[in-house]
Amino acid sequence: MRGLASYPREVKIFLVASLISSAGGALMWPLITMFVFKVLGRTVTDAGLAVLVMSLGGIFGQLLGGSLYHRLGVKRLIVGGVGLNALFLLLLPYGSGQWHIFLLLMCLIGFFNSMALPAIQAFIGFRFTERRAELFNIIYVANNIGVALGTAISGFLAQISYNLSFILNGLISALFAGFFWIYLNKVQKTQGKFHVEKKKENANKKNTWNLMSNYKIYFFMGLGSFFIWLANCVWNNGVSPYTISRGMPEWNYSILWTLNGILIFVAQPLISWVKRVFAATELRQMTASAVFYMLGYIMILSFHTYPSMVLAMVLITLGEMLISPAIPSFISDHTGKSAPFYLGLVGGMGAAGRVVGPYAMGVLFDWNGLVPVAALAVLISILSIASFMIHGLFNRDKMRGMA
Repeated sequence: MRGLASYPREVKIFLVASLISSAGGALMWPLITMFVFKVLGRTVTDAGLAVLVMSLGGIFGQLLGGSLYHRLGVKRLIVGGVGLNALFLLLLPYGSGQWHIFLLLMCLIGFFNSMALPAIQAFIGFRFTERRAELFNIIYVANNIGVALGTAISGFLAQISYNLSFILNGLISALFAGFFWIYLNKVQKTQGKFHVEKKKENANKKNTWNLMSNYKIYFFMGLGSFFIWLANCVWNNGVSPYTISRGMPEWNYSILWTLNGILIFVAQPLISWVKRVFAATELRQMTASAVFYMLGYIMILSFHTYPSMVLAMVLITLGEMLISPAIPSFISDHTGKSAPFYLGLVGGMGAAGRVVGPYAMGVLFDWNGLVPVAALAVLISILSIASFMIHGLFNRDKMRGMA
């Protein structure tokens, strides 16, 4: 964060906009399960279905967004995706009375929100090539400061009105789309085309099949990401309904995510030490991340108390801090102009974990509470460790060549 002063003004403005956008998202996403379970009066399985549908839309959104980057350009993808996401967020309160309409809106929200993500990551990687690893981490921190702010008030807003959270999130997303429209227009005018290659400039671009056949660069990394996000559904579809069933107020749960956001800011020195001593390369950071996730899930499985959930959140946050910047940085460093495609592909594989996880864990929770949900999370986290280790074996020569 010390190096932030050396970045141009546009980067600092971008960080503020990202922070505000993530704060808006945090008003809603931790509360979806509670909204379906408590307000709509449906089962935890139904809550898992709602998140599943949203995540399924997210998979297609990430895949399509990565594939269309060079065809449509970064401005159309980001502004269009974020703007349509805002529209459907604003419509969500009006569709919550009809279950099938609610599910459709959740799918569309997941699709358009995710469609913009590969474009944003690729734009950062292309525009700030020399310092993109550092900038990925700074943006990640800024986003999570927003998460801390958003989650700090989400539980209190829920006690007033869940719909208010949805509407505020929609308005903030609309402002974020407007910011990108102005920002990208300004960049185009001052510096010309900014790494947005048009069709005619991509005549020699590899086709999709050739890109996908290079499985060593993405498959096991994507598989590890899939397992991490699948297991992380333990929070919304295990811990969340567990706290409600024990009579805890909503703010107890939202405080866990506030802690997540605060730690991502204040624990940066600890993560820097972990990287320096144990995980100097992005490949090692991915594996170490999965180990932290596993330790957190073991805490949830072993002790069914609120303090144990707090400690689990600390461990899992450390894992998140390692992996979130590592994946886009690795892809940007090693896939060149094909980075948007692989960012979308790996992001889509990770989002697939959010598709399988909520419904499966909702069924397990309805069957026998928190224990089978947490046990499944531990098992899946072990699979993520194995996946990242295989990815590291396949790609260690690349990292050695950069040293």
